[in-house]
Amino acid sequence: MNPQDDAEYSATVLGSHWIVRPGQDRALAEQGTGEERPARPDRVEGSVLRFGPGVTAAVAHRTHPAPAAAPPPSPAPSPRRLRRHALPALVLLCVLAYLAWPRLGPPLEVRDVAVTARPDALGCGGTAHITGLVTTNGRPGTLSYRWVRSDGTASGVLKEVTVRGRQQARLHLRWTFQGTGHHTARAELRILAPAPRTLTTHFTYDCP
Repeated sequence: MNPQDDAEYSATVLGSHWIVRPGQDRALAEQGTGEERPARPDRVEGSVLRFGPGVTAAVAHRTHPAPAAAPPPSPAPSPRRLRRHALPALVLLCVLAYLAWPRLGPPLEVRDVAVTARPDALGCGGTAHITGLVTTNGRPGTLSYRWVRSDGTASGVLKEVTVRGRQQARLHLRWTFQGTGHHTARAELRILAPAPRTLTTHFTYDCP
């Protein structure tokens, strides 16, 4: 044994009743004294024998690995981090609302209709330019309408598509006169959709 080890090591001298010499355990067994057979030594260190009952329950319990500690709770997000993400989230919400507005907003609505004829007095072979000015709520949609003239003719159903933000739509009709005579003409604009509405304008034709 290393002398340095001897300086740190302190052996305990056991009583004689703890020491079992070679062959003694066999002799005890043959005598049948009824005594329990002594435990064999745990280890031999030089001439000193160490005996013991083994690892006790308390020591065995301490040798079990300690349960893993629960991970620390995640730190709450800082106000600065929240402010940094708030602006992109707000921009995204605005974009989604802008894209969804044409579908989720109110439908197209006609608020006013005006019809005029220029000029209001025609000469020989003149043409009247009739304009219907339709004011809406600026929503996208489709206007359905037709023109009806006092000479008994009418157009088919016409359509005007309005875009978002555009609040006025101009509907046009041209009516040409030929020959002599005097005539008071009437042009009628009938809005069919989104809501029915009718407006009329008058003009004269005079050719001696």
